[in-house]
Amino acid sequence: KDDNSKFWATYKRVSTEYDNDFLQQADDDMDIILTFAGLFSAVNSTFLVGSQPNPGDTTNALLLYLITVTVDGSISVPDISTLSSSTGFVPSTVWMQSLSYASLAFSVLAAFGAVLGKQW
Repeated sequence: KDDNSKFWATYKRVSTEYDNDFLQQADDDMDIILTFAGLFSAVNSTFLVGSQPNPGDTTNALLLYLITVTVDGSISVPDISTLSSSTGFVPSTVWMQSLSYASLAFSVLAAFGAVLGKQW
């Protein structure tokens, strides 16, 4: 064999080893990203569910009005404007939940990117 073919054979062997090592490292990195994104999303979702307002309070008040109307037998509908509205949130709560939802969205986006990277 001439020197030119030896060079390309050596180049092919070395570049294949390098590419395989690079792909293995990238695959391991994607596994780590998927693991942490999944854990973060689970914890973040738990906090989001815990920070939601309780819709049962308004439901209980409406049921109390229905029972009152049924027991009293009055035909007039009681004034329900005195019910506590669930739209009056404190601005800091709105900001906190907005940031939590944004971080959850970015975490899911990172997991999606890692899955695409692993499939590629």
